[in-house]
Amino acid sequence: MLRTLTTAAVLATALLAAAAPVAAQDAPAPSGNWSFAVGAATDNRSKGASKSDGEAYVWGEAEWENASGLIYAGSGFQTIQSSSGSDLEVEIGAGVRPEIAGFDLDLNATFKSQIDAASTYDDNAWELTADVKRSIGPASGRVRFQYSPDGMGGTEAWTWVEARLGWDFTDKLEGTAAIGRREQDNSLDYTAWNAGLTYALTDKIDADLRYYATDADVPGEQYADSLVAGISLAF
Repeated sequence: MLRTLTTAAVLATALLAAAAPVAAQDAPAPSGNWSFAVGAATDNRSKGASKSDGEAYVWGEAEWENASGLIYAGSGFQTIQSSSGSDLEVEIGAGVRPEIAGFDLDLNATFKSQIDAASTYDDNAWELTADVKRSIGPASGRVRFQYSPDGMGGTEAWTWVEARLGWDFTDKLEGTAAIGRREQDNSLDYTAWNAGLTYALTDKIDADLRYYATDADVPGEQYADSLVAGISLAF
């Protein structure tokens, strides 16, 4: 795992080093903005389930948005431990973030691929996401719908529906809790929930502590309950 984290850290550095001059030269401030983020956590949780078999992971992303913030595109990576033999997943996608009747929407399409997966493994997939968000004072809410027409591995079409509530206790401390349901063709259906706190250590660095659980009665770490600690840096 140490070698995986070191490799991913090198990739993150290379990605950010390569993207920064491109952002400066090819995307002038009036026409758009670039943002970057890197992070690490004690487990890689997605849709309630572990993608790293309960082990630590690192991630990085780069995103461009136009001057109005309506249109954006980006790419990223994350370390995983897949049954395909892959330990790195990359993605590229684009979307729009309109505001309608006081609600913030985020509609996007993302293509994901596992690097160095076994030749017999279905190692890529499209993922479509629709978020509807609203904040009133310190309270916030989000409903998320995700769909893939053909998942990775033996999984075929799947859906994920999640509701999340949040509360800003201070200008630095936020608490959130979410519950979601995943239904999959040719794979396990399950319900997952999580709750935790995010604290802004600085304007650029956030720390997160979160508890994850599912109703899947499956041996192993993928669906096991877990307390996950993470940290992220945005710039």
